[in-house]
Amino acid sequence: MTSLTATETATLERAADAPMLAQVERWAAVNSGTGNLAGLKNVVGQLADSFAALPGDLRLVAADPVESVDAAGRVSTIQRGDHLHVRVRPDAPVQLLLTGHMDTVFAADHPFQNLTWLEPGVLNGPGTADMKAGLSVILAALTALEASPLAERVGYDVMINSDEETGSHASARLIAELAAGKNAALTYEPALPDGTLAGARPGSGNFSVIIHGRAAHAGRNPEEGRNALVAAADLAVRLNALKSLELKVNPARIDGGGPNNVVPDQAILRVNLRPATPEAMVAAGTALRDTLAHIQRDHDVHCHLHGGFNRPPKPLDPAATRLFELVRDCGAALGLPPIRWNATGGVCDGNNIAACGIPVVDTMGPRGGAIHSSDEFLIVDSLAERAQLSALTMIRIAERGTV
Repeated sequence: MTSLTATETATLERAADAPMLAQVERWAAVNSGTGNLAGLKNVVGQLADSFAALPGDLRLVAADPVESVDAAGRVSTIQRGDHLHVRVRPDAPVQLLLTGHMDTVFAADHPFQNLTWLEPGVLNGPGTADMKAGLSVILAALTALEASPLAERVGYDVMINSDEETGSHASARLIAELAAGKNAALTYEPALPDGTLAGARPGSGNFSVIIHGRAAHAGRNPEEGRNALVAAADLAVRLNALKSLELKVNPARIDGGGPNNVVPDQAILRVNLRPATPEAMVAAGTALRDTLAHIQRDHDVHCHLHGGFNRPPKPLDPAATRLFELVRDCGAALGLPPIRWNATGGVCDGNNIAACGIPVVDTMGPRGGAIHSSDEFLIVDSLAERAQLSALTMIRIAERGTV
């Protein structure tokens, strides 16, 4: 380590000594897929017990209701799990937000349930990298910070939500509430195996279009029908044609249809749009509505649009760039390989935080890879490395009083 004060060195030693691996193994052993309410209740209870070691107020926050459209076109409300919120020193001069998520993409009946050592120091398991390990890093870094003489200068909110993997619809309001007025935010998605961070991110919107046509006999009077399935297919092709450098479009699924001798009167198209910039997001919304109007006119059907842009684009503005540079410089002080950041096509809660005007680095978690697959792995040595990186970043923000 270089360029470190005695106070920083003592804090970093505490961060590295935290029992992070044991926590990861314990938390990842419980399935907490976004829809597994029992598993999420188990995990949030364990997290509450662990994070109660921090000073301040800890609470469980009920999830906001989430609207969903099923394969039959019925709109219903989905229940999500509770979110965890810890607030410490809200009147301190420097205010930070640290966020993570307890849910995984693996459902309760998914075959990927167990932890396996792929080789010494590389742990395979559901949520090991994304992001049970990131949660352990948050706790280790904050516990070390609390032992520092600089702790009184820093207040923070920790938010661990239960629905990040499905878009944070049930926690977006809470994220925006906690982001307000913060100097900076750190989110604990995993870094790439070589330590590279995610920089700019596109936005993301998930939409369901319910198309109502008119049923008719496929042989006797098909001309009296209005084929909703054909309209949905045409809509998918037209939306796909909107692709550009500024907009990614993925028509993902069509539900609908029935017997071969019936003109289908209903279909549902699911589509994901990823605009690169705020301007592209506005243009995409306009293009989507215009395309729906053309489909209704050309096919004589009615379209009902559900969903929206739940992740705004996250460009790198000057404040965010300064925060990235601070993290890079802290990595250099720790003797880590040079920390770089690249634009990525993925989205996360960092998008929501950046939309509030708060600089955020959203890949402060340990190094790992193959997330969202049964090959997911955590590089265990990076637990201590990333806990120290977070602790030093927060200390230096406290010393400066700003990013």
